Amino acid sequence: MQLVVARIGRAHGIKGEVTVEVRTDEPELRLGPGAVLTTDPASAGPLTIETGRVHSGRLLLRFEGVRDRTAAEALRNTLLIADVDPAELPEEPDEYYDHQLMDLDVVLADGTEVGRITEITHLPSQDLFIVERPDGSEVMIPFVEQIVTEIDLQEQRAVIDPPPGLIDDRAVIASARDEEADEPGEAEEPGRSGRGGQNAGDAG
Repeated sequence: MQLVVARIGRAHGIKGEVTVEVRTDEPELRLGPGAVLTTDPASAGPLTIETGRVHSGRLLLRFEGVRDRTAAEALRNTLLIADVDPAELPEEPDEYYDHQLMDLDVVLADGTEVGRITEITHLPSQDLFIVERPDGSEVMIPFVEQIVTEIDLQEQRAVIDPPPGLIDDRAVIASARDEEADEPGEAEEPGRSGRGGQNAGDAG
């Protein structure tokens, strides 16, 4: 499987180095000296990394055969692509590559179907699963251990234990609000369910 691991930015200096926008959680593995990467556009590669260093918080790479600023600038905006074994797992336990989580079935502990992971969003505080439900609607599930209790790659499923309000059907909530609007103290219940979903987002 091929994954985009970086995008080449502007040339740095006059000796062929380029800045790199890293798109992998493991740059030391994917972007280390000796790594051979295919490219998009394909005509720019393949490229072999000769050296790498961090300068002012940004990764700088030099590729074999790229010796001056002109050659480096010609690579600007090129995507760097690594070949990754689909069965390979990150070194840290309980971490997964995005492609391993995509299309997993999402279920409750009792087996009730919730939906299917169609997208993964990476935020500074946590990651989110975008889950498409059987009716076509979407729900966001924070990827935190308090909510996602199990990832089973063999069975291709993610088991969740959502707090109240996180995956409640909006139509059901609206109906409950209409039915209970005349009962004192009950009208705020849907609001508490909504805050339950927000608190779940803060759990990570």
